[in-house]
Amino acid sequence: MKPDLSMDFAGVHFKNPVLTASGTFGYGDELLDVFPVNKLGGIITKTVTLNPCNGNEQPRIAEVTAGLLNSIGLQNIGIENFISQPMKKLKKIGIPIIVSISGSTVEEYIKIIEILNVQVGVSMIELNLSCPNLNKIPICNDIVLMKNIIINAKKNSNLPIIVKLSPMVTDISEIAVIVQNAGADGITIANTYPAMAINIRTFKPKLSTVKGGMSGPCIKPLSIRCVYDVYKVINIPILGCGGIMEGPDVVEFILAGAKVVSIGSACLISPFNLINIVKELENILKKQNIKSLNSIVGKAHTIQ
Repeated sequence: MKPDLSMDFAGVHFKNPVLTASGTFGYGDELLDVFPVNKLGGIITKTVTLNPCNGNEQPRIAEVTAGLLNSIGLQNIGIENFISQPMKKLKKIGIPIIVSISGSTVEEYIKIIEILNVQVGVSMIELNLSCPNLNKIPICNDIVLMKNIIINAKKNSNLPIIVKLSPMVTDISEIAVIVQNAGADGITIANTYPAMAINIRTFKPKLSTVKGGMSGPCIKPLSIRCVYDVYKVINIPILGCGGIMEGPDVVEFILAGAKVVSIGSACLISPFNLINIVKELENILKKQNIKSLNSIVGKAHTIQ
C-alpha cells in the first residue's frame, strides 16, 4: 500500500506536500505542455501586483556557493493580465492554485483580493509581505502596517489567506504570533535571506541592487530553525520553504512542523526535480513503515 502523502492546509486539500515556490515556476502555465504539473501538490504563482511591474535592472541573478542570489524586484504582468492569460490555463490543471500577491498599500491588497475572489480555480492567497528586493524594508518589519493588511485581507477575502514572512526579523516566533492574531489562516516560512556578492574582476557588486535574496541549499538549516521555533507558538499551519533539494529535506521540514513545503532553487535547476522529490518521499515513508506523512508533522518536538 502506498503511504499517504496528503495534507489538509487551511481548509485546502493537497494530495502531496510538494508545491512550487513563488517566482521559481513562472505563473505556473508556461510548462503545462512539457511537464506533468498535475502530479504536484499545488502551485504558488509568481507574485502579482495590482499594475504591471518591470522589476529591477540587470544584472539581477548571481550564483554563490551552494546558493543563488536574486533581485528580480517583483517583475510581473499585473493582476488583470494574470487573470486573462495564465489563470485561464491554471484553473484546468486540477490541483490547488495559490496566488501570491504584493502591494504598497492596504488598498492595493484589497483591490487585488476582490479581483481574485470571483475567479474560478484560485484556492488560496499568499500575501508576500517579505520581499527583500524593493529598496525598502519588508512590510512584515512594519508591524502596524502588516497587521492592517492582514486584517483587511481577511475581511475582504472569500479565500484562505496565508502570510509569507521574512526570516530577517528580531524574533520570527513573535511576528508569527502577531500574524496569527491578526487572523491569517497560515504562514509561509521563510522568504530569502539578504546577501550580496562582489565581482573581483570589476570590483562591483554582482547585482544591480547591490544586495539580493539568497536561496538554495545553503539556507536550509536556517529556515528549518525558523519553522521549528514558530511551530511551538502558533496553532495555524506552516508552509515551509528554503533550500529544499531532495526528499529528505522535505521530511526535515515536516518534522520541524511544516505541513506543506514550497520548492524553488531545485525547480530552477529542473522542474522534474519536483516529481523526483514526491517519489523520494514515498520511498522514505515505505522504508520507515510510516503510513501517513501527516502523522509525523512536528514530530521532532516530541522526541528529544
